[in-house]
Amino acid sequence: MDPNLLTLFKLSLILVNTLMTRGLSDADGVDLLFTQRPWLLQCNQTLLLLEMERCGEQFSIDMNRVHPDDRCNLTHFIREYHVFSFCTEMNAERIGCFWPNPAVERFIISIHKHFFSNCSLEHVVLVDPPDDTLTLLILVPVFLTLAMVVLVVWCSKRSDILA
Repeated sequence: MDPNLLTLFKLSLILVNTLMTRGLSDADGVDLLFTQRPWLLQCNQTLLLLEMERCGEQFSIDMNRVHPDDRCNLTHFIREYHVFSFCTEMNAERIGCFWPNPAVERFIISIHKHFFSNCSLEHVVLVDPPDDTLTLLILVPVFLTLAMVVLVVWCSKRSDILA
């Protein structure tokens, strides 16, 4: 095969792959500056941590507006948490780092420990359902299984009449 033709074929495959990937991604609503060249950049951990601190500072300001008793109810701060998560993701991609990565995860865990340390639930004691409910939950599948077996056996014996 001609080397020029092979090169042209490879380039066309790359172009088609790029167009298909672009069509399948949700990159239309995202600033292309973040997503065009992340593979060309080397992940700068120091800059990443500085940007994470900036996101964390804004999250702290936002969370200080939420009453401390409401911090365990996600509905009271879902917007703030979404902005924080979006900030960490966009900055990681802009810097050329994967998201999440170990450094970002450690930072997010530290934020969780700071704001949500009192939100852990007490040990939930699991109790068995009432005996009537438990009996029903056991017997219904057993009888359905038996009924299906009887139906299959009956139909197989009657196959000469049904055919």
